[in-house]
Amino acid sequence: MNIAQYLDSTYLKTPAQSGLSNEETLQKDIELTQEAIDNGIFAVMIRPDYVSEIKKYIQEKNSNVVVGTVIGFHEGTYSVDEKLTEATKAIADGADELDFVINYNSYLKGDLNVVKEEFVKCTQLCLQHHKIAKWIIEIAALTDEQIADLTKNISNWAEENFSENDLSNIFVKSSTGFYETTGGKPNGATFEGIKIMLDNAGKLPVKAAGGVRTPEDAEKMISLGVKRIGTSSALGLIKNQSASEGY
Repeated sequence: MNIAQYLDSTYLKTPAQSGLSNEETLQKDIELTQEAIDNGIFAVMIRPDYVSEIKKYIQEKNSNVVVGTVIGFHEGTYSVDEKLTEATKAIADGADELDFVINYNSYLKGDLNVVKEEFVKCTQLCLQHHKIAKWIIEIAALTDEQIADLTKNISNWAEENFSENDLSNIFVKSSTGFYETTGGKPNGATFEGIKIMLDNAGKLPVKAAGGVRTPEDAEKMISLGVKRIGTSSALGLIKNQSASEGY
């Protein structure tokens, strides 16, 4: 199985979180990108501040590696307008795919109107510019029933508001990798959580992010039906090694 074609190779720590400078963070993104170019990895997933430079780097290398970024990251509580503004800039900077953190706090409070509005408006923006939209639901913050319900809502909203041809460009994604859990509970994708998402996503593709730490895990996720895997250890997975980092 060619795992590389499913992978979003990810580095999402801010300079403040990593203790690196902006220049050092950009260098890490460049190294991640070159690694993707050299090994046939599908995409790199980076912070919005670095999209423009990385897109330019990829173009200079005549590579087809896809540039993804995150919007409303990582809490998801940004307003709809804030997410639209951030997404508009990312698109202008050259992002090919935008991974939005859905406002799962509003969902948990029962305010579906807020969640639906941001989903429809932000997805519409992406599709108008021929970009992929992925919606992170943060499964570690949800019960199994809530994972099923939120995934099903996203699927229904997609089918109600967009064409059949658009649906393959709208993903439901499991996790940010930054949610803090207690009691040793995983904060990324689990086989159980992904199965629930797949069972409720309808025609939408699913991305498993975080928690995929071995080639066997990756192959099992792909066999279950996921179309993409987000990982900070992409090279290790394709070289048949276990992940050294948590995401």
